Amino acid sequence: MVETVAGIDGLTADVTAWRHDLHAHPETAFEEVRTSDFVAEKLTSFGLEVHRGLAKTGVVGILRNGEGPSVAFRADMDALHIQEETNLPYRSRNPGRMHACGHDGHTAMLLGAARHLSEKPNFQGSIAFVFQPAEENDGGGRVMVEEGLFDRFPVERIFGMHNWPGLDVGRIALRPGPIMAAYDVFELTLTGRGTHAAMPNLGTDTILVGSQIVAAFQTIPARNVHPVDAAVVSVTQFHAGDTWNVLPATAVLRGTVRTFRGEVQDLMERRMGELATAIAKAYGVEASLRYERRYPATVNSAAETEIARQVAVRVVGESAVDLDPMPSMGAEDFAFMLQKRPGSYVWIGAGPSDGGRNLHSPHYDFNDAVLPIGLSYWVRLAETLMPKAA
Repeated sequence: MVETVAGIDGLTADVTAWRHDLHAHPETAFEEVRTSDFVAEKLTSFGLEVHRGLAKTGVVGILRNGEGPSVAFRADMDALHIQEETNLPYRSRNPGRMHACGHDGHTAMLLGAARHLSEKPNFQGSIAFVFQPAEENDGGGRVMVEEGLFDRFPVERIFGMHNWPGLDVGRIALRPGPIMAAYDVFELTLTGRGTHAAMPNLGTDTILVGSQIVAAFQTIPARNVHPVDAAVVSVTQFHAGDTWNVLPATAVLRGTVRTFRGEVQDLMERRMGELATAIAKAYGVEASLRYERRYPATVNSAAETEIARQVAVRVVGESAVDLDPMPSMGAEDFAFMLQKRPGSYVWIGAGPSDGGRNLHSPHYDFNDAVLPIGLSYWVRLAETLMPKAA
């Protein structure tokens, strides 16, 4: 049974309207200019102290109410390079860009919490409302940290939230330790001798070599990684040749690797390089592997996750809190913030994942039924982390 905070229901209509406005005007990594203006204007109207410019389009709103602890709540603002295929009245007005991951909902919920807490500051201390750009692929969280987020705003703890299709509305899932995977990318370039497709003996077939490497990469999680560890390697691009009767001299493979532990990350990078080099050499082809570590694993601290669990129980009831769910092989650049400050990242149920509600689907739309639940979570979290106002 969901128990929303008193007064939240009256705020939900405004938060829903904000969410729809944000959905209609999606902006991608470090280009969230309108979104940033929207967030800053709202925070200013709530009476918060507003800071802009971290990671180009980031916004931080500070709400102070006497002396006490200092905490941070974070939402992501960016959209994806996806052409929206819904018929919503508030569908994307920006071709090729879409809020297909629910960041419009995340931003709207945190704005709603900022408004409620500014109007009813039943706490002592300060809250930094962190609105982060470029979560998708470009590491806006890393950039905010590198540009001094925690130097300028020395909070003691930080918390985040993501809507989660496949988890029923009215449920919250969280776990101490790793909850989302590290995100690495790679690019493998194969260089050989091109030749006529009817005379393969005169050249080196980079497509054949690349195909064998794709298959060989799958043996690393299966035969090199400890069975109780997790690792995924996926080749997502294979570019070679541009006509029917030529074996190309070069081929380029790209993809992603997901792990939870640094040792496994090291193993994957090393073995991928060894296998690619050895297989290519056997066929007279040169291999060059570029391996880039994008995001670390998202690792929740135990004490803060216990606090988040207690808050979730207050909001949705003990039976609706999923403790210790299976971690996701998806990734989150909130991980960079958790490397600098203890905190916890939770999943809030968004309902069935079918019918276009899968994340990153061109048919996706954030479930507005989640808004009052997320709002209540943020408000209860603030009240739990800090002493009541005198």
